[in-house]
Amino acid sequence: MRVEEEVKIEKLNKFDQEILEKLVDIYMRGYEDMPEYGGEGKRYARRYLRWCWNKAKDGFFIAKIGDEIVGFIVCDKDWFSKYEGRVVGAIHEFVVDKRYQGKSIGKKLMDKCLCYLSKYNDKIELWVGEKNKKAIKFYEKYGFRVAGQSGIWVRMVRDVQNEPQNSQ
Repeated sequence: MRVEEEVKIEKLNKFDQEILEKLVDIYMRGYEDMPEYGGEGKRYARRYLRWCWNKAKDGFFIAKIGDEIVGFIVCDKDWFSKYEGRVVGAIHEFVVDKRYQGKSIGKKLMDKCLCYLSKYNDKIELWVGEKNKKAIKFYEKYGFRVAGQSGIWVRMVRDVQNEPQNSQ
């Protein structure tokens, strides 16, 4: 499919109101079918995405087709995991616009994130909704394994092999 060739993954360089609203729309569409995982609506999403930007600016990557943002991933190289008792890499948010799912965009975002976090961390963690079986399978393909659960959230971790990374 041609869309795969047109997708560009890049670091988000500015975070203004216009960008925030685009990201909120993608976030809300991404959680349409699982509202229990998407927070309490747009006000929550705005606050949460601002927090993500402030926490992990250097690892905030977007997928674009032309000028349109179609997905994003927030990769934090300095996350203190209370479960690990130390700093690990973390994926705070990962959404591909529902209209663009199934076109390898998520794969490209994840590849970029893992390349980025692997430079700084030997372990990566994330949390995913327990009913989000599609996402859990996706993460398992990338070597993540279930490491615990808290309420409706499943904690997954991945050990990073210290091998030369392809430069991206």
